[in-house]
Amino acid sequence: MTESEKPAARVGALAREVEEFVASGGWEQPPQLFALVPTRALLAQQPELAGQLDADAELTPVAQEALPEGDLAEALGRIAWPDLVVGCALAQEIIVLPPDAEDELAEVGESDADRLRQAAADHPRRTEARLVAAVLRGGEASCVMRLRGIGGADGEPVDEIIESPDLAPNLVEALQATLAP
Repeated sequence: MTESEKPAARVGALAREVEEFVASGGWEQPPQLFALVPTRALLAQQPELAGQLDADAELTPVAQEALPEGDLAEALGRIAWPDLVVGCALAQEIIVLPPDAEDELAEVGESDADRLRQAAADHPRRTEARLVAAVLRGGEASCVMRLRGIGGADGEPVDEIIESPDLAPNLVEALQATLAP
């Protein structure tokens, strides 16, 4: 792995770690915000965490207090991180529709966000998903999305994981803005 690939791989690993942590709590969860903090600095400030953290990990995701209900963009717009925080991640549940469903929702109109969200939630071809976006101060970003499974060959639900830094450009931009000086 080259030096330029390391930050991208690091933030991708952090996004996966956050998604796995949130997934352990199941579905139907509110958005969750995490600070990405250097593990050594965290252990220096809170040595009692030594048995709970991977001391070899460069960064540790630290769950934050619940975000206020309402507009997520507005809540993120009020966040400013201290210098110790080198990145952040957000996990949220979303509705994913097939590309051709946009035409069906066009009649709802983009001006009524609540009606649009409800129409997407009621759409017969919707897929529930959990999206995690993670960013670092250097601009590196990664997104992981877990599509909620509807049933595998044995009848058990099977989730699909998709990873790409381009899954949620607006969310990545909003998270990076929280890290701006």
